[in-house]
Amino acid sequence: QGQLVESGGGFVQPGGTMRLSCTGFGSIFTVQYMEWCRQSPGKQRECIADIAPDGTINYSGSVKGRFTISRDNAKNTIYLQMNDLKVDDTGVYYCGSGAIWGQGTQVTVSS
Repeated sequence: QGQLVESGGGFVQPGGTMRLSCTGFGSIFTVQYMEWCRQSPGKQRECIADIAPDGTINYSGSVKGRFTISRDNAKNTIYLQMNDLKVDDTGVYYCGSGAIWGQGTQVTVSS
């Protein structure tokens, strides 16, 4: 069975940028439908970006215009470029494909 591993989280001030990575191992390939979701304190899990095999991309209203999802098939990796980060973007970010999800990476936006 495949595995997804996220990386790139950390601490950033409001207005800053951060890039998350999610690499597939084993039998999972990021050329498949992939999505980024986040779990913020006190809020329901929110899926914020997804990319289909044909390259179609969708964003939630809360991140549209600030976040960009992309992928590098040669590296079996997807990315989430996050710009103009806000305190409300704080949370654990997960990448997933179907029933397979990574362990998450913490993003903290604070002054």
